Amino acid sequence: HVQLVESGGGLVQAGGSLRLSCAASGRTFISCAVAWFRQAPGKERDFVASIMWGSDASTYYADYVKDRFTISRDNAKNTASLVMNSLKPEDTAVYYCAADYLGRASRSSEYGYWGQGTQVTVSS
Repeated sequence: HVQLVESGGGLVQAGGSLRLSCAASGRTFISCAVAWFRQAPGKERDFVASIMWGSDASTYYADYVKDRFTISRDNAKNTASLVMNSLKPEDTAVYYCAADYLGRASRSSEYGYWGQGTQVTVSS
């Protein structure tokens, strides 16, 4: 069982940066893939990025954040992070951290563990 808590959201101007953090509880976090999703009002929850478990820790990004966002994890601290640069107003959404014992996955239905979400607002 894994519990996730996000932090780091806020209000930022377009072109700015934010760092989101996801703190996990549970000794098996190291065996989980971790992903970030986002959901804007009235829209579906969309995949943002994911990072695999183990020493490989391969990363995957949605096209609309590639080269702007970076996902990482620190298994020793049971944390994952999402650094967001060159933010745009269309990045405004609630950002969720998700985890599960699986490989590469980009559908929200594939993840069983979720945080409560953190609001990111980008002003123009």
